[in-house]
Amino acid sequence: MTQKIRAIQYGCGPIGCAVARLAWQRGIELVGAVVRGDKTKVGRDLGELLGIDERLGVIVSDDADAVLAQAKADVVFHQTGSSLTAVFPQLAKIMGFGVNIVSSTEELAYPFQKQPELAAEIDRIAKANKVTVLSTGVNPGFLMDTWPLAMTAVCQAVKKVKAVRIQDARPRRLPFQKKIGAGCTLDEFQRLVDAGTLKHVGLSESIAMIAAGLGWELDEITESIEPVVARERVSSDYITVEPGQAAGVRQVGRGFKGGEELITLEFEASLGAPESYDAVYVTGTPNMEVVIKGGTHGDIATAAMVVNAARRVIEAPPGLLTMKDLPLVACTAG
Repeated sequence: MTQKIRAIQYGCGPIGCAVARLAWQRGIELVGAVVRGDKTKVGRDLGELLGIDERLGVIVSDDADAVLAQAKADVVFHQTGSSLTAVFPQLAKIMGFGVNIVSSTEELAYPFQKQPELAAEIDRIAKANKVTVLSTGVNPGFLMDTWPLAMTAVCQAVKKVKAVRIQDARPRRLPFQKKIGAGCTLDEFQRLVDAGTLKHVGLSESIAMIAAGLGWELDEITESIEPVVARERVSSDYITVEPGQAAGVRQVGRGFKGGEELITLEFEASLGAPESYDAVYVTGTPNMEVVIKGGTHGDIATAAMVVNAARRVIEAPPGLLTMKDLPLVACTAG
């Protein structure tokens, strides 16, 4: 019989709670929960935060050291932020207690190109403590890196890779809608872009992962960002966008070799996008084209990727790994 996984939930925002809820549904034993900053959650039963009828006997704490010391967990589900620099102290602490990590920090998905020194330090600490660290999710983690790489397995040669993700953001949670600038004036949108607080994080990481998986050494990776401007009034449950305001964001990441664009990632998320879909196009032998009509629900898929990767991470060799390093992740029992 497969041994039951014992997990700590670190970060109890919308995504963290979605991860913990799915883990509970899948029979993973939740043995601890850590929050940052939100004192209103401290002292409550985790089951209450997850919106389930059952009380789990797991009391939410803001003392990570105490939880990590007492819980004797196999893995920490880590959902606290996008910036690797910001979350590094959290990761180092978890590794120091000898616990594996499945994070959803986008910059950790493939940090070797943009933050090589920090990536090397995480790898060193992980190996010293005999634990494995992975970051995954829907994007980065699957749609714009792991999936395109998997499609090339049936190709005899690959010349170019393109992935496109277009999504109507109305069903998404409020923090996501804010992150894409929905409801901002165009001046506000640009100010947030200039401040580095408005963007989808992960395009460069996904490009670097694809290139590494294909054995390509790129000369340059670029990103562009612009608003999707509303032509008519559009509303979600949280935000109303007037004509002329930003309904969302469009970003394009490009990877070049010898002046030629080899990898293209197009990401667009906006309120009222006319058609949601995910697509991958491989130029090679043979050419490949796969489209997911209706797209992939980001919050559902992110929680699934994190939970489904848990056992693979526990069984993997120590160090900082990426999705291209793991055996195939699938929807298996906890």
